[in-house]
Amino acid sequence: MKVAPSVLSADFGNLQRDIEEICSAGCDLVHVDVMDGHFVPNLTIGPVVVSAIAKAATKPLDIHLMVQNNTFFVELFAPLKPEYISFHIEEEKHPHRLIQKIRSLGIKPAIVLNPHTPPESIEFLLADLDMVLLMSVNPGFGGQSFIDSVIPKAKRLSAMRDTINPNCLIEVDGGVSDKNIQALKDVGVDIVVAGSYVFNHTDKKQAIQSLQI
Repeated sequence: MKVAPSVLSADFGNLQRDIEEICSAGCDLVHVDVMDGHFVPNLTIGPVVVSAIAKAATKPLDIHLMVQNNTFFVELFAPLKPEYISFHIEEEKHPHRLIQKIRSLGIKPAIVLNPHTPPESIEFLLADLDMVLLMSVNPGFGGQSFIDSVIPKAKRLSAMRDTINPNCLIEVDGGVSDKNIQALKDVGVDIVVAGSYVFNHTDKKQAIQSLQI
């Protein structure tokens, strides 16, 4: 299991320190939540702060867009060369076109599904994706409780993935901890996003390793 700590839970007064700490503690990716205050009722960070994160990080960035006007934000963050840019299917009218655009920029495209959105909604996009991110909380805020229905949902997605595009990774974001990590692994999840569980832990290395099962 790969672990992508969410910067949303970091101490923004000591952001460089926290980014360096999770990278040296052995995380696999650095998850960056970008919210515009429109698609979700919260406003987080823009390119100046994400650029600072990119400079401090020694692991690849995993940028999760929770925004309207996805194309604008893709173009905004593409120069930072993240490993992944993921966008919400609920907000994009032309997802296939945007997937092609992200890939043309040398970045791996990913789609995000809100808790209520079924895996079947992306059946005809799955072949073109490098990753699917399942929200296991409602997007917009950190520190929420895990929504248990993501487990059977991930199992359904995993079966689709294995048939259509076995190379596509499955990521889960929200409320992940050592209490549910085994259940996620058992249904085929490849990457977990963990914010408060990692950043609020007294030993970040131990927290990360407890999820890398």
